Amino acid sequence: MGEIRKFTGQPVLSQILGVIPSTIIHAANRKHKSNRYYKRLPVRVHLVSLLYGVFSYCNGLRELCEGLLACEGKLSHLGLDKAPARSTISDANNKRSYQVFETIYYGLLKQYHSFISDSRLRGLSIRNLKVIDSSTIQLFSEILRGVGRNRLNGARKKGGFKVHAMMDAFSGVAEFVRLTEAREHDQKFLYHLKLAPNSWIVFDKAYTTYGQFAKWTDQKVWFVTRERYNADFHVTKVLADKTKKRKAKGVLKEQLVTVGVKQNGTVVQRLKLRRISFLSEEGKVYVFLTNNITLPASQIATIYKNRWMIELLFKQIKQNFPLRYFWGESPNAIKMQVYCVLIAQLLMVVIRKKAATKKSFANMITVIRLHLMSYVELLEFIRDTYKAWRKTHNAPFAFTL
Repeated sequence: MGEIRKFTGQPVLSQILGVIPSTIIHAANRKHKSNRYYKRLPVRVHLVSLLYGVFSYCNGLRELCEGLLACEGKLSHLGLDKAPARSTISDANNKRSYQVFETIYYGLLKQYHSFISDSRLRGLSIRNLKVIDSSTIQLFSEILRGVGRNRLNGARKKGGFKVHAMMDAFSGVAEFVRLTEAREHDQKFLYHLKLAPNSWIVFDKAYTTYGQFAKWTDQKVWFVTRERYNADFHVTKVLADKTKKRKAKGVLKEQLVTVGVKQNGTVVQRLKLRRISFLSEEGKVYVFLTNNITLPASQIATIYKNRWMIELLFKQIKQNFPLRYFWGESPNAIKMQVYCVLIAQLLMVVIRKKAATKKSFANMITVIRLHLMSYVELLEFIRDTYKAWRKTHNAPFAFTL
C-alpha cells in the first residue's frame, strides 16, 4: 500500500475566497436585503457557487452544479454544507438582484484600490488617469436588443449587451461599470461619469460630444481623444509645424482650434481645443484633441497610447472567464454573471500583486483553474508552481509506472 499523506491548509479556491472580507458581503446583504427570500441560498453561498463556476470556466449551470457536487468532500472549506441544487441557483440567478454583486465588487475595489495601484506608469508625468471604452457581448435579441435591422431571411437578429467601463490606468481594473443593451450609443456613458477636478480621461473618437467636452473644461477635467475624419474646426493659432521637415518624427503639428458646441441644432458656444498631429513609429499619423493647453504634446500622445490598456482588460475578461455562455436567460442573471467575472478579475489582480509574480495573467488563471481544489499554498504556488507542488507533496519530480 502507498503512503497515506494528510494535507493541511485549505484548497486554492478557499484561499482565493479568503481575499474577500466577510464584512463586505454582510454590508451588501444589509443594503439590498438579499437574504430576505432566499434562506436556503444566502448571498455568500450564492457568491461562492458562482465564483467556482467562473474560475473553473463552466459553460452552463449544469456543469457548475455537477462540478460542486464532485467537490462535496471539500466544500466545508468554502463554508458550504452541501452543493446547492441547480434549480435553487437558477431561481436565485433570475430573482435575486444583481445589484448585491455590484455592491460587493465596488466594496472590494475600495478595499484594495490603493494596494493594486501603481504610481509609476511608464512615460507619464500625470496622476489620476482614467480610460473608457465599451465591449459588446452577443446574445439573441429576445433577451437584450442589439443594433441593426431584422434579417431578410427571417433569421433571428443577434442582440447583445454592452459593458461600458471606466478603468483606472494605474490599477488595471474597472473603476465604474454600466451594463446596457448593445443598441445604446457609447456617448451616453459620458453623462454617468463623476470625475474629480484635475483628473484625466482618454477615449476614442466614438465618444466625441462637444457639449460634454465644454462641461469638463469648466470643471477642469482634462481629456484626450482622436479627431473624427469629418470634424469641423477653425484654426486660431499654429503653435508648432514640422510637416515641411524631411525626417520629422513624433509631433508634426500643434494648433489651437475652436469647435462649435450646438444646442437644438444651433451653435451656442465656441470651444477652444488643442489639436496635435503625431507620427507614430509605425509611420501612421494620428490627430489628437485635448482641452489641456499646458501639457507637452509628446505627453498627450503617450496618454492616448495608454488607452489600449482597457482593451487588455476586456481581453483578460473575455478570454479567461466564461462569457460566451450564460447561466440564465434573464437580464438579471446575465448582469450577475458579468459582475462575478469582474470580481474574479479583481481578485486575481490582488493575488498577482501579493505574489509579486512575473507570470502572465492568462498563465496564472490556467494554473489556478487546474488546481482549484488542490491543497497548496497559493502565493508560493503562483510564484513557482513546480517548487510549491513538490514542497507540499514531498515527492521527487518523476514519473512511475
